[in-house]
Amino acid sequence: MRTNLVKQKLKDGQPTLGTWLTLGHFHASRVLAQSGFDWLTLDVEHAPYDWREIATVVAGIAEAGCVPLIRVPDGSHSWIKRALDAGAFGIVVPMVETLSQARAAIAAAKYPPEGNRSAGGGMHNLNFGCTAEEYYSGANGQILVVLQTESPLGVENAEAIYAQPGCDAIFVGPNDLKFQMRASDGTFPSEQEHEQMIQRVIATGRTVGTPTGMHVLTPQQAEHRIKQGMQMVAVSSDLGMLAGRAQEITRLLGLDSQDDLARY
Repeated sequence: MRTNLVKQKLKDGQPTLGTWLTLGHFHASRVLAQSGFDWLTLDVEHAPYDWREIATVVAGIAEAGCVPLIRVPDGSHSWIKRALDAGAFGIVVPMVETLSQARAAIAAAKYPPEGNRSAGGGMHNLNFGCTAEEYYSGANGQILVVLQTESPLGVENAEAIYAQPGCDAIFVGPNDLKFQMRASDGTFPSEQEHEQMIQRVIATGRTVGTPTGMHVLTPQQAEHRIKQGMQMVAVSSDLGMLAGRAQEITRLLGLDSQDDLARY
């Protein structure tokens, strides 16, 4: 059975770099999978993919030797089961705010007796290059479980969540965190207030020994967060790279270009 190299690097205290897949395009995903990233996360939370597309993209990433992850829409058993049965090497679970939510997501990613994941399917083992029997016996040790902190409540409960056995890493969703920090009149937090929340996540992760990470826009921001101690950093996205490079070219040619075509 193939080793999940990202999970191993995180355990060894090494940083990992990846990017977000929001287009779900097979060709684009294959190119990015061979571009040197440790992992790619297919964003099923916000993008309108069907399961055939998901399985195809995930298989292409795995075949390239990159680690395919899926961000599920929520931490329910059904979403997590389908993501892992489609061949993902791990899941990213959004909006985890309580210990009970964390425990439920972790259990859904683990076969008994460690969890309650349902046994079935014939695609998951192919991406790990092993038989179904080998997958069932080894998956619990290879599947990566990443929980997202995206709200003040999640930060308040961080220590209990991060220390939960089976939580392999924590990933900050900076945009959702900023939106969740808005005042009752809709006012956004200051950059300093936002950064203080992020620093609390990093500090808590360091205290309990759980790797942390987040989404950034540039390589310079990625290097900055790694220096702060983060180990799982997503740089931009397939859409962000496409839009950014297109805007760069059109501006050099003196053509009109809309700003902020892709937040990531």
